[in-house]
Amino acid sequence: MYLNGICFITDRTYCSLSPHEMCMAALKGGVRFIQYRDKDRTRKEIYYEAVRLREMTLSAGAVLIINDHADIALAVNADGVHLGQDDLPLKEARKIMGDRIIGISTHDLEQAEEAQSGGADYIGFGPVFETLTKDAGNPKGIDNLQLITQNMTIPVVAIGGINSGNLAQVMDAGADAAAVATAICKGDIEDNARRFVSMVKNKIQNNRKS
Repeated sequence: MYLNGICFITDRTYCSLSPHEMCMAALKGGVRFIQYRDKDRTRKEIYYEAVRLREMTLSAGAVLIINDHADIALAVNADGVHLGQDDLPLKEARKIMGDRIIGISTHDLEQAEEAQSGGADYIGFGPVFETLTKDAGNPKGIDNLQLITQNMTIPVVAIGGINSGNLAQVMDAGADAAAVATAICKGDIEDNARRFVSMVKNKIQNNRKS
């Protein structure tokens, strides 16, 4: 499964496009890891949007993760679900999801270790930097991200305030993927996505050479 590189998270705060329009542009830009997050719509609306996103991501060979709703993820045949600390417990989500992907949001080493030992397939860690996307608490910083990556054997997806100016720091800290919302949604999504994907590829190639 493609749980590295750039994870695009849908965010309508700075974009008037629908989630499927956003994702279409991001996929055209080379993103192959999509997380559908929507805090404003009803569960029924989220379901129908997720159906469209599943068709789209399957055609593109991309991973689709549904935020918060394990039942909707299963209903639309998504690859997995991403859960926060206040969502359905990992143990119970596993009963619903079977062997599908479950990602868990974490904010410190204790939460990360608990998610890993509990059978999470990946963790999200952050916010690494200050973010306006949602109230996610104080920034954790690069040092804490590195601490997490050094202690995890499952993929680590860094999230929170990641942009083209700090992406290299995130990758150097050992993150397997960077979750990006605002920095891709603001402006031309396809061009922004292409730039971020290119930056990750170039960083990986440079690290291999060194």
